[in-house]
Parts: sequence; structure tokens; C-alpha cells
Amino acid sequence: MSYNNLCSERLDEVSIITLNRPESLNAMSHDLSRELDEELTKIDDDQSVRAVILTGAGDRAFSSGGDIVQAVRSTPAELAGRSTFRNQATWHIADFAKPIIGAINGLAYGAGAELASLLDLRIGCEHAEFCFIAAKYGRANATWSLPHVVGMPKAKELLYTARVVKADEAKEIGLLNQLVPCARLRDSAIEMARSIGTNDPRSVQGIKRLLHQSIGMPWRESYDLERAARSSWLKSANPREAFKDFLRRKGY
Repeated sequence: MSYNNLCSERLDEVSIITLNRPESLNAMSHDLSRELDEELTKIDDDQSVRAVILTGAGDRAFSSGGDIVQAVRSTPAELAGRSTFRNQATWHIADFAKPIIGAINGLAYGAGAELASLLDLRIGCEHAEFCFIAAKYGRANATWSLPHVVGMPKAKELLYTARVVKADEAKEIGLLNQLVPCARLRDSAIEMARSIGTNDPRSVQGIKRLLHQSIGMPWRESYDLERAARSSWLKSANPREAFKDFLRRKGY
């Protein structure tokens, strides 16, 4: 499928999606959001894809946030319809079955920061910086996602102050899993995705589902949830089949 606002490519079991509006610092227009949702829907149904990388075009921004120019030019009816779609599309990303790695190549502000907080892992370079700016404009976002990334006290700080978080601090507080030189960002994200892709995709996706379902649960209920999964929808293969390479090396 050909897109106007994003690029998509495949490297074996890894899908790389690039937000491709560098002239607007990859601001999340309605069309870009819709194309991203369409591409993720395709990947949902493609069993050969085991991990996804999401990044931004250019060397200045992952995504600078929502497209303010488009918003002020829209009618109330258009804004309402786009808000309904955006709610669905945001949850699609948050609840996506396969791991998504963010390659944060620059600014991640506003809606771009929230988007980054929804991803499973984030690898950034020295140009990466985050700003959760909703409080500056009488709005709220990422209150439900950011605490699970950086913890409640730090999430409150970032959301209340709407201050900029540079790359080094982002790594320190867990907003970035890894911080690498910009020249290595793409390769590092691909290495991470391929490392995930070598594992059993059913298990990886099952672990992601369990982690998400257990958010907010008492610890014992989380334990019971995993036990129930292992005996039903995430039931393991016979040990002889699961460990066949190890057993072969041992002569069994």
C-alpha cells in the first residue's frame, strides 16, 4: 500500500514505519494518524512480522505533536469526528499485540510524547527530547500511560511542569531504554527488534498481553492470571519439543 504521510519497509521479520512529514516535524495530522492505523492493522494480520519499529523522518523530530494548523482550520464537526477516530487509534497502538520499538530520533512533544509513551521500548539518540505539554494548553494526556514508564512521582513532575526532558535524563528515568549515537539509532533498533524476533512470537505476544492485563491488579491476581494463561491460551509445548535443540546437544 502506498502512503502520503508515512513510509513502511520490511527487513525479514521486522516492520519499520517512518512518520514522514519532516516539513512539519512529523506532526500528527489526521491523515498521518489514519495511515499509521491502517499500516498497524495490516501488520496485525501478518504473522511473518514479529516486531515493529516506529520512527520519524529527518534528524529533528520523532513527532512534534498534533497538527495545530490543521486543527484551527477544522470545523467543530470535523474536530469531533477526528477525536473519535484518534481515541480508537491511540488505543490500537497501546494494545497492539506485537512489540513496538520507538526509535526516537528527535523531538517527541505533546501528542508525539504521548505516542512514544505507548510503545513497548524506546531507543533514543542525543537529539531525542520529550515534553508532555498538555498542561500549558489546558489539556491532559499521557496520565494513563506515562506512570507505567517512569513511575507515578516522576510522571506527576513531567505532566505538572510540562518541562523538556533531554536525552540523558530520559535514559536515567527510564523514558529511554537505550541511548545511542544518532548514527547508530536505526541499527540499534533493528538489532533489538531482531533479538525479539528470534524468540517464540506466541510467547512474546503472550507475555505482552499478560503484562498489560495485570496493570492495576493485586500481585496475587497477577500470579493467578499467568498460571491460568499457562494452562490455557498460552499453554507450553511438550518439553521434549520445546527444548529439542538442547536435548539434541546433550544426546537425548
